[in-house]
Amino acid sequence: MKVFPLILTLVAASALTHAAEDKPDLSRWKEDFSDEAAFLKTWGSYGWLPARYQGTMFRAKGPAVLNLETPPDVPAAARENQLRQLAAFNRRHLDRFPDNTDLAARIANFEMAARMQTSTPEATDLSQETAATRALYGLDNPATASYGRRVLMARRLIERGVRYVSIYHAGQPWDTHSKNVEETRRVSGMVDQPSAALITDLKDRGLLDSTIVLWMGEFGRTFLSEGSDGRDHSRWGFSIWVAGGGFKRGYVHGATDEFGNHAVDGIMRFHDLHATLLHLLGIDHRELAVEHDGRPESLTDHEVTHARVIKELLA
Repeated sequence: MKVFPLILTLVAASALTHAAEDKPDLSRWKEDFSDEAAFLKTWGSYGWLPARYQGTMFRAKGPAVLNLETPPDVPAAARENQLRQLAAFNRRHLDRFPDNTDLAARIANFEMAARMQTSTPEATDLSQETAATRALYGLDNPATASYGRRVLMARRLIERGVRYVSIYHAGQPWDTHSKNVEETRRVSGMVDQPSAALITDLKDRGLLDSTIVLWMGEFGRTFLSEGSDGRDHSRWGFSIWVAGGGFKRGYVHGATDEFGNHAVDGIMRFHDLHATLLHLLGIDHRELAVEHDGRPESLTDHEVTHARVIKELLA
């Protein structure tokens, strides 16, 4: 089962079968951020999961992955010898600290990077796409080209066995504390066509039924004005959309009050959303736990939240 969630300005994709050995399980596509450290701190974390689940950062411009290419003055045979010797040193070091997951993940990343040197350039080469596909994603339009390029690259990674892909905008363009109408229209114009293209393309390639697309943010906006023309954060009721991967088609679940402020019908808590997503991945959220700081951590913490799979969403 492949899954492809797309979250607000983020696309996440997951494949449960045929994972690629020459590409990371999780990649994160981003625009050019002025503060790389802030990006990594905010979006690069793998939480309490083992370190091997941290994402590999890809860039939309220039080399997709920094420092991946072998320097031109280093012969191929010399690089192979270097990598072989490095692997021996790393394994010897790991034998001394077998319970250090950060160390194990770092070694695995080194080995993955070596394999990615040949696979990544091909996977991110959009010149292999037809003119029709490039136009479908809006690569010929300055307003949609940046986001469209990353979404198209994400689709290429999914085809090649990458399990999860996330895509981010620079900054927080949806955070409309001022100029709400103007900014929402502007950002929508950046993402609407590429997002629709992704659904169409996955369907045409026979991938949508085995791929979940999830498009959402972490909160909505208030119905009251903030200042003269802005909207503040609201966690009481907002909309998301999902497609593919076992979700019901053409179905609207839940409703807010007449002001669009509070969810009042068919309320979906994020614990329930997580439980439903895991269910479609073939995972029982009540059984999934990871040891962290001496106790089992669960995504839904069902004994406290009573999270449940929302059956009405399933096809």
